[in-house]
Amino acid sequence: MKKNKFNLKREYKESWNYIKESKNFIYSIIGVFFGFTLIGFFVPASEEITKIILEFIEKLLEQTKDMSQLELIRFIFVNNLQSSFFGLIFGVALGIFPVLAAVANGYVLGFVGAISVETEGIFVLWRIFPHGIFELPAIFISLGLGLKLGSFIFRKEKGKFFRRCFWNSLRVFLFVVIPLLIIAAIIEASLIFLG
Repeated sequence: MKKNKFNLKREYKESWNYIKESKNFIYSIIGVFFGFTLIGFFVPASEEITKIILEFIEKLLEQTKDMSQLELIRFIFVNNLQSSFFGLIFGVALGIFPVLAAVANGYVLGFVGAISVETEGIFVLWRIFPHGIFELPAIFISLGLGLKLGSFIFRKEKGKFFRRCFWNSLRVFLFVVIPLLIIAAIIEASLIFLG
């Protein structure tokens, strides 16, 4: 029997088909993310949470301050790649990790947005916007597929469902998420570097 040859177009098409099939899980993650973005933006944080987030941001700025544009692209890409991959793979534990990741990332985005608006005015949000055009969809897809992967425990044919989800998720990660993260890292690093 002749083996199927690798076909990039087919792999890409099947990846998008699986994303469409998993849209409810992805929409759930988007809902959680933006729900907590609004909480982070409008609800004042406690002193402890404010301290933790500001220390994290300072550490990040310190880490990246002397980087060249290429180093910055690599740093952003590797960070986002790890977050997306762990969000997908650790979803196996009942989908808890992807939900927690959506909560944390959404809250931090809202928190940072609120501080930015307070110090620089509402129009600063338009400067933040380009950073997320490619990065956020990649993260939403990864976390949504992680959530779906964790739902295998509630299925009748657990093993079969898990294997199908796992291999389809890896395909999506390879052919959709990674290219989105590469584009996101280039745009984000260029915007930081230029300005």
